[in-house]
Amino acid sequence: MSRIAIDNSHAPRPSAIRAHLQELRCELLRMLREPMYVIPTLLFPALFYAMFGLLMGGRSGSGAAQYLLATYGVFGTLGAALFGFGVTVANDRERGLFALRRAMPAPPSSWITARLAKAMLFSLVVSLELALLAGVFGGVSLSPGQWAALWGINMLGAIPFGAIGLLIGVICSANAAPAVVNVLFLPMAFLSGLWLPLSMLPEVFARVAPVWPAWHHAQLALRVVGQDGGGSPWLHAGALVTIGVVCAAIALRRLARVG
Repeated sequence: MSRIAIDNSHAPRPSAIRAHLQELRCELLRMLREPMYVIPTLLFPALFYAMFGLLMGGRSGSGAAQYLLATYGVFGTLGAALFGFGVTVANDRERGLFALRRAMPAPPSSWITARLAKAMLFSLVVSLELALLAGVFGGVSLSPGQWAALWGINMLGAIPFGAIGLLIGVICSANAAPAVVNVLFLPMAFLSGLWLPLSMLPEVFARVAPVWPAWHHAQLALRVVGQDGGGSPWLHAGALVTIGVVCAAIALRRLARVG
């Protein structure tokens, strides 16, 4: 019996870019079907900014609105990245989805890039909401370059916070992950000066603030809007990069070992 040779040279090859885009599409659809994630992530920073930055802070002029524009952008980025990674990764681990992924032809990194892109997109949406409120109702006026830099800093800030969330999702169970994220998220936001300036709190809080990555992110954002909190921007950026690399390395090594 003769064998027929099949020429596969002209068969379409799978595109890595297309695979990443499909992964992102699925991740966005998944999150849009989870209103308990989407609604708080997109609306809470804007609501808090309207209450504290515009209504209460308006008595102090545009300075408070400008300060909280920067810090609530960090607050939105922090929530989008921590919950977007920490909770979903823990759930996927317990469902055995990572073991299934190893048998699939999808690029190994596609699920990470998709979740990271999702967190950055949510961060951008929150930043645009805050910009609209600040510009229309808060009397905040920034140059186009300042707006672009502020949005870019917030989007890039999703990377180290996503790494922290990834580490939480890898070491915690699906039931424990939401609680652990909240225990980290809320104190970090408060003690980093995201809700109100640290100068309004006891001095000890300002002394320990540099241990929080959100504080470093906030200093970069504040510098953009003209409210420099002190310290070299390279020092703040370096702290965020170091935290992100360390958390990601530990998380990926553990995920590869125990799944």
